[in-house]
Amino acid sequence: MADPIVFERVIDASVDEAFALFTEPERLRRWQAVSASVDLRVGGDYRLTVVPGNIAYGTFTEIEPGKRLVYTWGWKGDDTPPPSASSISVEFESIGSQTRVIMTHSGLDDEAAASHSVGWIYFFDRLSAAAETGDAGLNSWGLDGDEFDLLSSAEATWAICRESMTHFGPDDREKLTPCEGYTTHDLVEHMMGSIKGLGSAAGADMPDDINADTAEDYIARAVEPAFAAWRERGTDGMVPFGDGEAPAAMVAGILSLEFLVHAWDFGQVTGHPVEAPQGLVAYVQGLTETIIRPDYRGQGKGFAAETTPSSTDPMTVLAAFTGRTT
Repeated sequence: MADPIVFERVIDASVDEAFALFTEPERLRRWQAVSASVDLRVGGDYRLTVVPGNIAYGTFTEIEPGKRLVYTWGWKGDDTPPPSASSISVEFESIGSQTRVIMTHSGLDDEAAASHSVGWIYFFDRLSAAAETGDAGLNSWGLDGDEFDLLSSAEATWAICRESMTHFGPDDREKLTPCEGYTTHDLVEHMMGSIKGLGSAAGADMPDDINADTAEDYIARAVEPAFAAWRERGTDGMVPFGDGEAPAAMVAGILSLEFLVHAWDFGQVTGHPVEAPQGLVAYVQGLTETIIRPDYRGQGKGFAAETTPSSTDPMTVLAAFTGRTT
């Protein structure tokens, strides 16, 4: 067993704000997680999609708000480290308006300690950035891979969509989007309906009413149970869809289409164009070509006719394929 690895950083946050960055899903998404769920009580569990396809989980064993947090740490589908064999303690020490954060990760073997050290260095830099600026921005780790599957693609495209939504300003709500007839508000509500339906198809218990201060948090609260359900179920076989059934792989694939195309829509509204790795866009383009069949296009149907893209940029080509004027 390796010696515990220890990381220490003074960040621009009060102890309460620092504690929130480690315990509140909306704050965790600002630096550590693509998606997160937290049951903050001793014996409560958490789940963090740290990067697409990599889900950390564990149980809280000690909680002293603003002072100390202890939880077990493991990876879904991986026994390195085995669940509950590894643990993390985080100490919060007030230094005027700042906080010294001391994290100790113990219970790792030599190989796991080396790999986790690399990860924690990266994420502690993002922690500092989130404390200073409010959000560390898009975490590109895992987005530029060569291989995606239906669920890692959904998680990767959500990371891009989530970042796009953080640029919303108070004047953007009623602006028209490239999705014809939809304001930004309309499109956010459309996304919510889609995610609830897609999550329910996998057996998720989707929330009925969601109260959130931002559009990003509003959608994220539906995304997390949907992701958890799809990870639990997998993409084989058939699932309920519409008035009947559909292949689970096709339904899961719609998540990536929703997230990436609407990220592009939102980027056009806010003036912050979406930057997505070409490999990921190509994967989603392939999914989209199987999902949007010719009989799904036309007046009163789900998609408009394909348009001519204004450039060869892969995101522009994808948007045009879905019927947007680019």
